[in-house]
Amino acid sequence: MDADLSDSEASRASAIVAELGVSEDVRLAEALVSEALGLITDQPDTLDLKLATAALAEMRDAYAVFKPYRGERKVSIFGSARTQPDDPLYDLTRRLARMLADHGWMTVTGAGPGIMQAGMEGAGVAHSIGVSIRLPFESGANSIIAGDDKHVSMKYFFTRKLMLIKESQAFVCMPGGFGTLDEMFELLTLTQTGKGMPVPIVLLNAPGDTYWQSIDTFVRDTLIARGLVAARDTALYTIADSCEAAAAVIERFYSNYHSIRFVGDTLVIRMQHAPTASQLDDLNEQFGHLATSGRIERVEPFRVERRDDDHVDLTRLAFNFSKRGFSELITMIDMINGFEPAG
Repeated sequence: MDADLSDSEASRASAIVAELGVSEDVRLAEALVSEALGLITDQPDTLDLKLATAALAEMRDAYAVFKPYRGERKVSIFGSARTQPDDPLYDLTRRLARMLADHGWMTVTGAGPGIMQAGMEGAGVAHSIGVSIRLPFESGANSIIAGDDKHVSMKYFFTRKLMLIKESQAFVCMPGGFGTLDEMFELLTLTQTGKGMPVPIVLLNAPGDTYWQSIDTFVRDTLIARGLVAARDTALYTIADSCEAAAAVIERFYSNYHSIRFVGDTLVIRMQHAPTASQLDDLNEQFGHLATSGRIERVEPFRVERRDDDHVDLTRLAFNFSKRGFSELITMIDMINGFEPAG
């Protein structure tokens, strides 16, 4: 891109953002406007321009739907649209969503029939958010969420998957077809590569069913055996066969652990209560290899965290993370959740 043209776009972007009265994240807003101006200036073909415009519009609509519920804990449930109400999986999904709603979780689904409707029936419309996809063979959102202000309809699978994954802190995958497996493997990929935050991912079978064990066997006997994924990557998911077990995995994940944040190359882990000196030594003995230098240590909130008022009341651990072995962070979080409060 021509430097003068780029400078001109940046200048116009700054003027537009100032005119709109934007006072937060000004640089990001200017970058967004500048890229939009640059895309128009590039004169892409009609299809490319339609795709970019529609994707941005869908993201804007979805952000508006989720914004009032940013402070709520959310679990995304994936599964087949073909699952019928008399299938044991349907009732299992419904009971799990109801159980999680009773513990303060909202349920996010693709808003279609089958498992998606079962999840919303269990959670109830007040605790449900739907992100549907417009398909020629589906009539639209299910009757639970249709017409509700917590429903958004999308044209593209990639924008839909973004919102189904981005906004949730826990995930449950029920048996399903290509779409469910696509969602499940993308979720695992994002967590494995550090593109997504560490999260509990539960693969839930009906009692006596071996659907997810067959996928696990494929992972172990083919992917791991051929060196295509690491053995430690199986820690990314947990197979369960009851609502109680699935809910317990999700609740335990956040029993002490709260969240992570990167400050430069430093990984900051926030939690409810601090480890003892002995527990911290054990943590270093088992996971110290994840640090490029030094130890895993207790720290005070960083300046940028204080500036953003980013959970500054929580206890913190920090270390220079190698940015490899993201799946081991799941195991590390499990160990942290086993630390009992001092006293």
